[in-house]
Amino acid sequence: QVQLVESGGDLVQPGGSLRLSCAAAGSIFAIYVMGWYRQAPGKQRELVAHIWRNGSTNYADSVKGRFTITRDNAKNTMYLQMNSLKPQDTADYYCNGHIRNYNDYESHGYWGKGTQVTVAT
Repeated sequence: QVQLVESGGDLVQPGGSLRLSCAAAGSIFAIYVMGWYRQAPGKQRELVAHIWRNGSTNYADSVKGRFTITRDNAKNTMYLQMNSLKPQDTADYYCNGHIRNYNDYESHGYWGKGTQVTVAT
């Protein structure tokens, strides 16, 4: 079984920074695309950024130039550096990964349980 665990969420003032982490654990053969999603109260979950195994990335327009997604394939860990945070970035942030484990011949999508980010004075 595979688990994704997010960490790093906190209360931060507007203009501040946070770094989120997502660690994958379990019987992992390979991790393909990984992504960060967020869900604000009363809104649908939305994509923040994706990163592929080769390091290619894409971002939602709302976070371009402020957020940076990275991953450490050796540690099965993904990060999201968030700078110049705005109140509208307030949300629960979720990690997603397409992962193949040793007991399977194909990859499956997994979700973490989320970490809360609040941007407020």
